Amino acid sequence: MRPFRYHRPADVAEAVAVLADEPQAAYLAGGTNLVDLMKLGVQRPDLLVDVNRLPLDAVEELPGGGLRIGATVRNSDLAAHPAVRRDYPVLARALLAAASGQLRNLATTGGNLLQRTRCVYFQDTGKACNKREPGSGCAARHGQNRDLAVLDWSDLCVATHPSDLAVALAALDAVVEVHEPAGPRDVPLAALHRSPGEHPERETTLARGALITAVRLPHLPAARRSAYLKVRDRASFAFAVGSVAAVLDLDGDVVRDVRLAYGAVAHRPWRAYRAEEELRGRAFSPQLAARAADAELAEARPLRHNGFKVPLTRAITVRALTELAERTPAP
Repeated sequence: MRPFRYHRPADVAEAVAVLADEPQAAYLAGGTNLVDLMKLGVQRPDLLVDVNRLPLDAVEELPGGGLRIGATVRNSDLAAHPAVRRDYPVLARALLAAASGQLRNLATTGGNLLQRTRCVYFQDTGKACNKREPGSGCAARHGQNRDLAVLDWSDLCVATHPSDLAVALAALDAVVEVHEPAGPRDVPLAALHRSPGEHPERETTLARGALITAVRLPHLPAARRSAYLKVRDRASFAFAVGSVAAVLDLDGDVVRDVRLAYGAVAHRPWRAYRAEEELRGRAFSPQLAARAADAELAEARPLRHNGFKVPLTRAITVRALTELAERTPAP
């Protein structure tokens, strides 16, 4: 057992100031990822800053439409919120597809976005991992990489981001409210996570000490026709092998707007902009959806054991969009 200190800040500013001054400190919210990594010896904070009692646990409907979701809102509460179920079903379904009921009762919105990868080499301190120990190498590249990236990986890291919630938020153009040592700022979700590049240990664009305080969803009527489709090795409590979050807006059979994001294929939630471009303004068909997915996946670089992810992602794109096209949107 490694000893650590514990601090409960009075407000957000104090939390950020404390963490910014402590290089080995970490925020504690639900603890569903952090505590596991502490048990494994992957993370060894000497100070835990508990943010659970800060006033960050509300879901607010915004005057002009949209939602503001506090960073410590529990996943189970968010999935059950009437406004989420009504206006953003893709978000509710992504949350319900994640983990187990017990974990969803603890896991938080902000913590979910900052999950560390579930790459087995990252979690095993006896194996080489540039994300855990920069410069040590990447055992996954030529090892067991079935569950790892086919897009946007580098020679130093082939890990994937594990969050289902983040994939749905990427499709919804969410904005993350962050309080950093220099003050508050907004970060589009698309700009929150980094590609691995030369520094896979740097997973986000946030400054040291930054605390996510909320996530804002825009007013997006098209999101009422949305879905999250997840493929996994067992029916529950398993991370995605592939996933897609989809929003589809049709004018007759013509695609007026579409939002797509993929999970389990890259170091970050992957917004499928090329596929969206292929779809917009054209009459929808499963064949068009397949061509759009092919355009998005054209630059995929499968590893030894995960080439199946390319046709899998293509298939779930077609299925999700076709089911949405056939569905009457909620009034």
